[in-house]
Amino acid sequence: MSQTADPGKPVAPVELDRTLQPDAAPAARRRWWHPREVAVAGRTAGEIEQTLTDRLLSPVAGSRAWGWIGALLVTVVAGVLRMAHLDRPARLVFDETYYVKQAYSLLTLGYEGDWNEEPDERFAAGDFSDLQTEADYVVHPSVGKWMIAIGMRMLGAETPWGWRISAAVIGTLSVLLLARIGRRLFSSSLLGCTAALLLAVDGVHITMSRVSILDVFLQFWILAAFGAVLLDREQFRRRLAARAAAGLAAHGRYRDPWGPRTGMRWWLLVAALCLGLACGVKWSGIYAVAVVGIAVVAWSITARRAVGVPLWFGGGALRDGVPAFFTLVPTAAAVYAMTWLPWWLNPASYQRQWAAEVNAVAEVPQRTWMPDWLNSWWEYHLRMWDFHNGLTSEHTYMSHPAGWLIQLRPTSFAWRDVEDTTSMDLCGAERCVGAITSVGNPVLWWGAALALLLVLWAALRRGDWRAWAILAGYAATYLPWFAYSHRTIFTFYTVALAPFVALALTFAIGALLGPRELSLRDRRPGIWTAAAIVILTVLVGAFYWPIWSNQWVPYWFWRLHILLGDHWV
Repeated sequence: MSQTADPGKPVAPVELDRTLQPDAAPAARRRWWHPREVAVAGRTAGEIEQTLTDRLLSPVAGSRAWGWIGALLVTVVAGVLRMAHLDRPARLVFDETYYVKQAYSLLTLGYEGDWNEEPDERFAAGDFSDLQTEADYVVHPSVGKWMIAIGMRMLGAETPWGWRISAAVIGTLSVLLLARIGRRLFSSSLLGCTAALLLAVDGVHITMSRVSILDVFLQFWILAAFGAVLLDREQFRRRLAARAAAGLAAHGRYRDPWGPRTGMRWWLLVAALCLGLACGVKWSGIYAVAVVGIAVVAWSITARRAVGVPLWFGGGALRDGVPAFFTLVPTAAAVYAMTWLPWWLNPASYQRQWAAEVNAVAEVPQRTWMPDWLNSWWEYHLRMWDFHNGLTSEHTYMSHPAGWLIQLRPTSFAWRDVEDTTSMDLCGAERCVGAITSVGNPVLWWGAALALLLVLWAALRRGDWRAWAILAGYAATYLPWFAYSHRTIFTFYTVALAPFVALALTFAIGALLGPRELSLRDRRPGIWTAAAIVILTVLVGAFYWPIWSNQWVPYWFWRLHILLGDHWV
């Protein structure tokens, strides 16, 4: 009896094991827990593999060359916006007062030393004599500060370029990363470059790339981990398709009901390295570890169902999930611990001798079963935890996470108002303003807030994995902050969320462009609407760039940007 190669037709039971054709039942009786049917009779391993690969992965539209050329062009734009006049203002602004000086201290002492009172003006003038050898109590790990220190080592600590170049470079590279991530996520070079362009002209991302504080580095490592996980998903699925096809062609069925093994997941190891470094910048990277772990297991489970594995849930959760856990979590934890190596190696570091000098003579010593080096490290972490949970002091720009998606209360990093004889020389008006206002591009953030409804619908109603991937980014970088809404927190923390905001709006733009199968005439209204959104975002970005980058502008011009009144001042 001959059998057609059409995978959509049921195969006769005599030629195909029943475990491979649960969908041969009438459509009314099919359930979500059934594995998908795989037709194998009369087909070669290569044909079966191609069918499974087509189920598991979508080909990327557009040439590979233009995928890189477009990404690099957008990256150049992002670099200009982040590096032009990077030395403005030529003073420490906002939390640069902590992280820049701590980075200099790491270069000089090997640990974060204390500083005399109010040394910022002298530091900006190149006078570093206020640094003391006594260790300072700092509440964030050192990876981000070492990254700042690299720029200071290269360009000098006496210039704002030295303080800020690392942030600017990392912010620019993030745009390149997003272009490549978007290309794989949407299977489109055009949409990948669109997502990158939206991020390139976003105010939160631009300002956080132009001031030297930690959050842009946290954003970079989380985004890099997200990209590595997408590569892991692709590599895992290609391996699964190849090994499943080989087994099915040889035996006509799965001999192991959990399906084939797929080997070491190297890109997942890369993701773990990135997440360990993210945690080494700020502890909020821990949430990304949890979300990535869940996403990896969920994608493994659905992949095994798609290739017709009989016990697909157990195979994905146990055969893939357990090794994935041990690849991801212990590696991220080990990388995080290794970032503390300079602290352990330097006896003068803060709290480094706590176990030997304080705990040893305490009335009730703590954790005496630990070696001193580990006990001191653990005590330091407990103090950091207490600080982060107890930080409730009032601040002018503190904000609740509920308003972050629409940038309800942005952060002002710098502000100068000049109304004297020099103002005409500064901006050609009688009153001039120089400001760094970390407010997101309104078209991007408000548009993405609406697009998020479409993303939620696509995830919940259609099970669209791309929508779930974007929501995973929101879950890792945004939702955890609601547990800390009682704390002093700020909208600029959304720089870690900004790439996923760009992806959310790009998802909606992709929906406007419509399926490629439709004629250009039918797609034209959506194409024009999508183009209008992108062009408007770029124009608004150009309009806001002066108040993102501390350019002198007339006061009336600055007021035009304050769309939400007192919430934005």
